[in-house]
Amino acid sequence: MVKKKIVKSAEEFDRRFDDGEDIHDLIDMSKARVIRHGKKVRITLDVAEELINDIDRIRESIGVDRGALIKVWLHERVQQERSINRD
Repeated sequence: MVKKKIVKSAEEFDRRFDDGEDIHDLIDMSKARVIRHGKKVRITLDVAEELINDIDRIRESIGVDRGALIKVWLHERVQQERSINRD
């Protein structure tokens, strides 16, 4: 039987992952779930150039692409609205 390595903190786990260490033996895959978000739908938005420039400055500073950042923001806002409407 292979003894599992133990990590003492989330920071150590992150460091080991970032360093390229094989972390598979640190993860309990029996509790893993696949989340399917449904069929993807393409949308087109006309947005002011200055807003796109602002978005691009933000995304460059955190290292993600524009579409990913906008999707995260949309998701966060929908979750916020759902939370407000449940009260």
